[in-house]
Amino acid sequence: MRWRNLLEPKTLIDRWAACPPEGFSVIGDAPAPAFLAPFDLLTTADADFVARLSQWPGFRTWRRFLRLRTTFIGTTVTEYAPVPETGAGDAQAAADLAASLRERLGGGAALTILKDLPQASPLLSPQDNVFADELARACEARDFIQLAGQALAYVPIDFNNVDDYIARLKRRDAKYIRKKLAARAGLTVSVVRTGDACFDETTVRRYYAMYEQVYAQSEIHFDKLTYEFFAAVLTDPAQNGVVFEYRNQDGAFIGWNLCFEHQGMLIDKYIGFVYPQAREANLYFVSWFVNLDYALERGLNHYVAGWTDPEVKALLGARFTFTRHLVFIRNPLLRALGRRMAGSFESDRTWSDKAGNAMTGNAEP
Repeated sequence: MRWRNLLEPKTLIDRWAACPPEGFSVIGDAPAPAFLAPFDLLTTADADFVARLSQWPGFRTWRRFLRLRTTFIGTTVTEYAPVPETGAGDAQAAADLAASLRERLGGGAALTILKDLPQASPLLSPQDNVFADELARACEARDFIQLAGQALAYVPIDFNNVDDYIARLKRRDAKYIRKKLAARAGLTVSVVRTGDACFDETTVRRYYAMYEQVYAQSEIHFDKLTYEFFAAVLTDPAQNGVVFEYRNQDGAFIGWNLCFEHQGMLIDKYIGFVYPQAREANLYFVSWFVNLDYALERGLNHYVAGWTDPEVKALLGARFTFTRHLVFIRNPLLRALGRRMAGSFESDRTWSDKAGNAMTGNAEP
């Protein structure tokens, strides 16, 4: 089947479905990729809302009841929700798909979320954007609630070199970044392709241990990918993945960054770090510019940097395109309550409105 909205190789979805994240169950006969997973309702809530809730009596006790088994339509390895590409007219095909999602998935769990539907994305075709709009309207007509989703960071490769890129940033940000990039002189960067013979079990387990270090220090824990997933991806040449390996002055392996070169874009997917060495070497900042250099050398048109840390990525010069989520709450009373409270679960939109996409400062991931 052909999918709309894909920035990544389709084979990445296949590997994810075969090796889903811990505690996730892929739904095999759904109209689009879908899975069941435990979901903390406060994951995407804005900080002020969570702070107010935390003042309510017994918050620590009853918060566990906000963790629900939820049906998600989408995947955790694609930037956007893949939906089937059909030959029918957009409006009718979207209406048929929305009806099928509601009928086949809406009754299976208390909450059903069509996650990461694109919204006027500059990274997709006009046809995919039109279909996404039609699908959002069709879902809303079937009692789904639309929420602003996450801010996907990207950089158009429309500059001649990294110095040119940095010169476009605010003076204070440029000065801060140049200071961070001084660490690059002490690093050795190697490029390895997925499927390379170096990815034996010992190496993959080392990669996975570094991924787990990054996962452990993350503030938001939704999906934890498995060793089996990384083994399948790193050993597969068909993925067209490119891995940047970082070693410090002592020759110690302190970080890696897995990206995919696909459809003229460099898609940044996963990192693994050794702390504190990676932080001391400013790898988060250095890897951003290594990736930009690579995209330039390869003649790519965009670098896509993912969802997390929008404040830091804004400082690094990223632009953002928002997604939207369509949420179906099975219980009609709770659905009505959900409509009233929807704005409290749009944390990235809240951040963007406050920052005006012009965040500056010495943010540290």
